[in-house]
Amino acid sequence: MLFKNVFLGIFVLFSVLGCSGQKTDSKPAISIWHWMTDRDAAFQELAKKYETLTGIRVNFELYAPSDAYSQKIRAAAQGINLPDVFGILGEKRDFASFIKAGHILDLTFYMDANNNIWKNNFFPKALAVNEFTAGNSYGINPGIYGAPIDIMTIQMVYNKKLFSQLGLNPNRPPKTLQEFLDIGPKIQAAGMQGLVSGWGEVWMIDCLANDFAFNIMGKDKVLATIRGEVSYTDPDWIKVFSIFKQMQGSGVLAKGLVTMINKSAEQLFANEKAVFAFNGSWCVNVYKGMNPSLEYGAMLPPQVSDKYPVSIWGGAGSSFMVNARSKNKEEAVKFLIWLTDQEQQAYLSKVTNNLPANKNCLAKIPEVLAQFARGMDYATHPNIWGVSEFSLVIEAFDRGIQSIIIGEKTPEQVASEVQQIKERELDKRKAR
Repeated sequence: MLFKNVFLGIFVLFSVLGCSGQKTDSKPAISIWHWMTDRDAAFQELAKKYETLTGIRVNFELYAPSDAYSQKIRAAAQGINLPDVFGILGEKRDFASFIKAGHILDLTFYMDANNNIWKNNFFPKALAVNEFTAGNSYGINPGIYGAPIDIMTIQMVYNKKLFSQLGLNPNRPPKTLQEFLDIGPKIQAAGMQGLVSGWGEVWMIDCLANDFAFNIMGKDKVLATIRGEVSYTDPDWIKVFSIFKQMQGSGVLAKGLVTMINKSAEQLFANEKAVFAFNGSWCVNVYKGMNPSLEYGAMLPPQVSDKYPVSIWGGAGSSFMVNARSKNKEEAVKFLIWLTDQEQQAYLSKVTNNLPANKNCLAKIPEVLAQFARGMDYATHPNIWGVSEFSLVIEAFDRGIQSIIIGEKTPEQVASEVQQIKERELDKRKAR
């Protein structure tokens, strides 16, 4: 009944937009530029299906790598010859600049039509990446300016076979920090490797540390710290730094973790050489390529406190925008509505192992993908915080955690050093 209602709703929405669902005499063609090499074959198949259904031809054009794609998009924007549909790679300020220049159609009307039927298909936090709220710092009119086609979350994964060898329940990963730490001695006694991740690339350290910080002190205090209103020497931040010392002391971290790149970490986990990994949802496709028989599950980072919710980084993975100047913009919107409906989203997820942006199709995708997708309930991301930390502070923060793990510095020393850099950067800002 739910599917029937959704189908009828989409049919009504297409009617509002003037689509009969039948072939038209003019048969306009929709051009879409993208950079996603792993999804191009699936896009081409969906384009054929859409033409069969509607008579509308859709031309997906791949431009890779991503740097080359971005250059092509910027050049097309300057020449006012962007395709009907395209994506933007970059930070939110880049997104805003395209909107200000009149290149991107506001999709809010279409999202809200027929009691929000299109908008309600999406994970709200995936839409948030494409939304500008009232009073945003970019000066953009409030609205939704893009349609997410997939999402990503960054969580932990664990090897079920190694769990059984350690005498642990393979269907019950640790939920609390103490449960996680208690596994460390078992890993050491068995001569296994514990948690692997790309912590040599530091940003993944920053990601997990922020997860712990949100859980320990809440979002408001974390953002107040970034604004300079709370010191990194605050006891709650000392707790965050101390968790990494506790993990190292328990034996739950793999050897050489602080210099490990993520590709090496993925190989170790896929080859069943490590019990845990901290990685993004893209790892499902990576592990499948390296070891199709790998038995693993996704889990949230261990809960440190019950005072605030557990948080993880996540949001829209890739999104498409409609060219506001396109003569085919109404047809382009109809195609995006179809592309993000349940059946097409489930197909994309199945053949590309990316997480669907449509929250209603989780029952149609592999369980490990669904586990990553359910993490969206806990997702946050620096791009939607509205404030950003100084890059030098982030570097000191992440390098400091590396120093704690290898025993060079204490949590208190790192907190003090990070705060000193923070105060220096704040003084520089005031002096400008």
